[in-house]
Amino acid sequence: MERDSVNGKSSLQVEKAEEEAAAAATPIWKIVMVASIAAGVQFGWALQLSLLTPYVQLLGIPHKFASFMWLCGPVSGMIVQPLVGYYSDNCTWRFGRRRPFIASGALLVIFAVFLIGFAADIGHAAGDRLDKTTKPRAVTVFVVGFWILDVANNMLQGPCRALLADLSGGSADKMRASNALFSFFMAVGNILGYAAGSYSHLYKVFPFSKTKACEGYCANLKSCFFISVALLLTVTTMALTFVKEQELKDAADGGEKAQKGKGVPFFGEIFGALKDLPRPMWILLLVTALNWIAWFPFLLYDTDWMAKEVFGGKVGDTLYSRGVHAGALGLMLNSVVLGFMSIGVELLARRLGGVKKLWGGVNFILAICLGMTVLVTKMAEHTRRIDPNGTVLSPTAGVKAGALVVFAVLGIPLAVTFSIPFALASIFSSNAGAGQGLSLGVLNLSIVIPQMFVSFLSGPWDAAFGGGNLPAFVVGAVSAALSGIFAMTLLPSPPRDAKVEISGGGFH
Repeated sequence: MERDSVNGKSSLQVEKAEEEAAAAATPIWKIVMVASIAAGVQFGWALQLSLLTPYVQLLGIPHKFASFMWLCGPVSGMIVQPLVGYYSDNCTWRFGRRRPFIASGALLVIFAVFLIGFAADIGHAAGDRLDKTTKPRAVTVFVVGFWILDVANNMLQGPCRALLADLSGGSADKMRASNALFSFFMAVGNILGYAAGSYSHLYKVFPFSKTKACEGYCANLKSCFFISVALLLTVTTMALTFVKEQELKDAADGGEKAQKGKGVPFFGEIFGALKDLPRPMWILLLVTALNWIAWFPFLLYDTDWMAKEVFGGKVGDTLYSRGVHAGALGLMLNSVVLGFMSIGVELLARRLGGVKKLWGGVNFILAICLGMTVLVTKMAEHTRRIDPNGTVLSPTAGVKAGALVVFAVLGIPLAVTFSIPFALASIFSSNAGAGQGLSLGVLNLSIVIPQMFVSFLSGPWDAAFGGGNLPAFVVGAVSAALSGIFAMTLLPSPPRDAKVEISGGGFH
């Protein structure tokens, strides 16, 4: 191997040192631009959470089957994100390793959004009758678009976080700060998405969105998606234009990617990655999995809890609709707290003595808040009012305030959940010589597997205890407490600001 004439280092070592030095000197505005892509992604995700379940019922999908659609997220995340992570680690395109996947993911999101928004119109043009409850062609278009959207979101988020780690130049502080910025922009996207979704006359800004097959609610959803596309296009184009990557040299230029020429299958890389995970990564996966078992029941059923248990409504009636809108307000407050907390994550970690103490502490806050849902529900039942006609009235102001406080306070642990685990994965995997894309893809397994677990079991679990959402919330509270204990006692502390080596390969 050719040696550098000045200090005796190999040409590969010199080139790698230059790349790390360039990354370490990356100005913060470039990290902000890449992190801002999260706002575009999360805007669309907020629309999914707030508007799509009623929309699919308008298309004729029964409510009891609507929840199964959300399984496409964890299924695609379990396959797509590690796959994209591995190939982005090994990509030798001249445009960079991450940027081609980010661009492809953004284009797929736009395509999927148009399929979903125009599903009713396409179905009607293909032969769906407007007087029929179920519109099979529109449902088919919607389901295809929904699956593509989840695949595209996973294509976007993994490479975005990996690019942030690349730009951090091996600095643990920069990795934590960049992931905190990513969390902040997720909060911005949430706020914008929930605000757009809550305005029922937005379609008047886009009058062409209202058609014979797509009226009122459908036209409003379509208009929201137009704004989502514009936002995602803007932030992605700006980030990919102004933030450049260095081309990754292949095996012929130094041998670092020699394993690439062996044709090792992707799943072989995944199994090898799991086999050779260092102990800190295994502990991180355990803490993350328990953390998400706690989160998913609330994230899936938060507005349903507000509508049923707090407001006392039944699916389809006016009181239930009021509860859903009150839940949407709670999600808005949650996102505001999430945004402010994301900015302060790094400072709090320093004040509290490290990220593991912060993560452990906020997991106990998560456990307390999930436990408080039981207290708020019992207060709502105790103070339930019925008018002379037998109609159930909205809960008292105190009960509504208590529920909204739960939503808002949950923004504190959510900010940490959106940032610290990903930063720790970047730090721990870099110390083990792992590729950022593959390591974040492996971390994603500890998120999507709990999501599938909750999706399959929370319904039967709740039914076994008389229905409602509280049994799953209680399980979540226990899981959050365990996650906090393990974070504080088992999770090793990352280096304060150690320079960690970032390579392009897998774990082994």
